[in-house]
Amino acid sequence: MDIYLPIANLSVNALVIILLGGGVGVLSGMFGVGGGFLTTPLLIFYGIPPAVAAASASTQVTGASVSGVFAHMKRGGVDFQMGAVLVFGGIFGTAAGAAIFEILEALGQIDTVINILYVIMLGSIGGMMAKESLTSVRATRAGKPVPAAKRRHHPLVANLPMRWRFYRSGLYI
Repeated sequence: MDIYLPIANLSVNALVIILLGGGVGVLSGMFGVGGGFLTTPLLIFYGIPPAVAAASASTQVTGASVSGVFAHMKRGGVDFQMGAVLVFGGIFGTAAGAAIFEILEALGQIDTVINILYVIMLGSIGGMMAKESLTSVRATRAGKPVPAAKRRHHPLVANLPMRWRFYRSGLYI
């Protein structure tokens, strides 16, 4: 059974989309990560234009985030002050992203830019995960405890204005 996606201007198999969403949901629930970084590349591989795939993945991220907040609220692990800062930053970031999106779309480069940014973003995340894994494996083989990550701010970051203390999470950012 095919369904028509008018914005993408193409028909897709509904069963494939449902299975893709279910698979990403299982993986994101199992590993405790948002599924947007999985959904977008999978939709692109399936043939959906990158701009539509990126926008479609945001609905899955929203659902996972909202259900996660409710689960953590029951345990008292939500810092509402930090959440408010993130929401306001997200609103301004969304407006800026939409403006950049329109400019790139007018130039005909939106698909290329999204593909390049995904490769860079996922590659850097994978590199950091590989580095952390190698550090852990080396420490385990040497019989030493895994070294704890040091919390420190670069002097330039430490001197930025508008530093806030988030009492609930114990952070000073």
